[in-house]
Order: sequence, then structure tokens, then C-alpha cells
Amino acid sequence: MLILNDIYKTFNKGTVNEKKALNGIDLVLNDGDFVTVIGGNGAGKSTLMNIVAGTYTPDKGEVIIDGVNVTEMPEHKRAKYLGRVFQDPIMGTAAGMQIDENLALAARRGKRRFLKPGITKKERLEYKELLKILDLGLENRMSTKVELLSGGQRQSLTLLMATLQKPKLLLLDEHTAALDPKTAKKVLELTDQIVKDNSLTTLMITHNMQDAIKYGNRLIMLSDGKIVLDIRGEEKAKLTVPDLLKLFGQKTGEEMASDKLLLS
Repeated sequence: MLILNDIYKTFNKGTVNEKKALNGIDLVLNDGDFVTVIGGNGAGKSTLMNIVAGTYTPDKGEVIIDGVNVTEMPEHKRAKYLGRVFQDPIMGTAAGMQIDENLALAARRGKRRFLKPGITKKERLEYKELLKILDLGLENRMSTKVELLSGGQRQSLTLLMATLQKPKLLLLDEHTAALDPKTAKKVLELTDQIVKDNSLTTLMITHNMQDAIKYGNRLIMLSDGKIVLDIRGEEKAKLTVPDLLKLFGQKTGEEMASDKLLLS
């Protein structure tokens, strides 16, 4: 579903601020893979996500989504293949619009628009059933402006909107980092449910090693713009945070004392 072939990306090339963000990334995600991505600050996680999304164009290499080479495809055209949830809950919704209007926008993404009533009665019934999945009572508040929702409610709605049309690839960019631990846990459980129910191919950046181990069928770790670990299946299921820290040290020659030091 996703192929990254020999991806390089350098920022501020030829200046004192030159930064090699990605240094020869090769990655293949099969249909239905749920891959968690971890690494320290400056490891290349966000750059990797933005290369896939089309926000950045690689200096070298290819990005292929479901057999289509999208390397030179602009971000707005590539969006039809992707669902994305950002770290900031504000970024995924139209704040001044109602919950049902936001869902209608997501449902119409990439489709032709016509001069007809905005949301039909049938659609409202469908949205009500969809919102029940969140278990937040939002199905009874569909006319509420999104700006009045809490961060967790808003992020849950964004997740629903991002997956409404079953994208080829779901990108989760530290989507629980801005939430309190209790809310983050609920959003992650919801994420896992939606991904499994819809068999979505998913790439999730997380700052939490325990979450990286718990969710998904595969874990990759970046360091200095390279993939230094790629663990999957039963090997991943047996992992602990100390195991992961030890593996990181073996691969990079660096010692990290804790999860917090590695991923702060």
C-alpha cells in the first residue's frame, strides 16, 4: 500500500544550518499494516510523515501509494489517497461549523459539488450512527459548533472524519500528544478499533514507547534520518520498554536511561 524507495531530504542545504532529515529511507507497508513510528527529537519522524503526505518533496527517491507514483503529486491532489490526524486537535476540523457540517465536508471530500440542500435527512441519520461509535454523546449534539468541544472530543471527531471515506493510508501524527493521559488512552483505543474494523493501512508517530509497543503489528524506530529498528509480529508482541531501549543502544551506540529521555 505504501512504498518509500531510497528517500533523502535535507533542509537549508549548503548553509551552516544544513540538516539531513532523511538519509536513504526504504520502507514498505503492506495492505492492512498498522505501523508505529518512534525516535528522538530530530530523528526524522515528522519529515517522514510530511514526505508521505506531500507537504515536502524528497530530494531523491520515490513515494508510491497503492501502485501510484505520487512523488511529484502536490499535497492537495494526494489528499484523496490519505486520511490524516494532526497533533493539534484544532487542525483537523472547521471550528466555526457544526459537527454534522464537518462530517458532511469529510464525506464530500474529492467529490463533485452540486447546488442542492447541504445535508439530507438520510445523511443526518448516518452521521448519528457514526457518532455513536465514539461513545461521547455527540450523536445528540450534531448542531453544536466544533469550537465548543473539548480537545478529546474534537480529536475523536477528526479521527472519524479522516477515516470516513476509508483512505488508502491513514497518517496519525502524534495525534494524542496534546491530550491528557486519560483522554489520550480513550482516543488510542478508538483509533485501534477504527483501524481494525476498516482494515486500514496506518502509519502512527508516537512519543510514547509503551503505546508504540501496544498498538499495531509493526514498530519502526528512526535515528538520524535512518530506520534503525523494524520489529513486527510476535517479536513486537513480546517487547518491553527496557528491551526497546537496549535495542536502540545496540543499533546507535547511544545509551538512553529512560523512555522520557529518548522520546521527549
